[in-house]
Amino acid sequence: MVNYRIFENNQELLEKFRKYAKAYGVIFILLGLVGIFFPGIMSLTTTLFFGWLLLFSGILAGVHTWQANKGDWLGWFKTLVLVVSGALILLNPFPGLVAIGILFGAYFLVDAAADFALAFRIRPDASWWIALLNGVLSLGIGIFFLMALHNPVQMIWLVGVLVGISLFFDGVMLLSMSSSAGKLTNSGK
Repeated sequence: MVNYRIFENNQELLEKFRKYAKAYGVIFILLGLVGIFFPGIMSLTTTLFFGWLLLFSGILAGVHTWQANKGDWLGWFKTLVLVVSGALILLNPFPGLVAIGILFGAYFLVDAAADFALAFRIRPDASWWIALLNGVLSLGIGIFFLMALHNPVQMIWLVGVLVGISLFFDGVMLLSMSSSAGKLTNSGK
């Protein structure tokens, strides 16, 4: 997340930040609600998105290897791993969903650290506690993902619900930061 206070002396950038943070906050909240109320849809969507991302990354890695050095066996190996992984996830999403659950566990632990850093960077601001709360929530979600590894069936609803909760609170945090940035914008005029 961006520390919007760096824009304090540039009202135009501060206003852009405020506008986009508000729009993205609403989008994140809506996506979060989809994940919370329809976890299967969010889980499947997340898994398929990840599969397509791997597949296209593999194709681009292959194109790059072809153009840069046709004899680069590591480039071709990377291409093969990415394309096969993406295709396997697209053809059979459930094992991919479990793998994504493991990755999300690690992601949310890193996200928690970033949110804690943001919270203490903007601490004098009235909304710093929302970033702190978001960090605590991300930490809990990361731990919950890692604890659920003993029962992979839980990943079907877990990915959707917990990603939804995280997106919802990210949206709340963005709306809060937009509001704080709006106060700075109004005080600068």
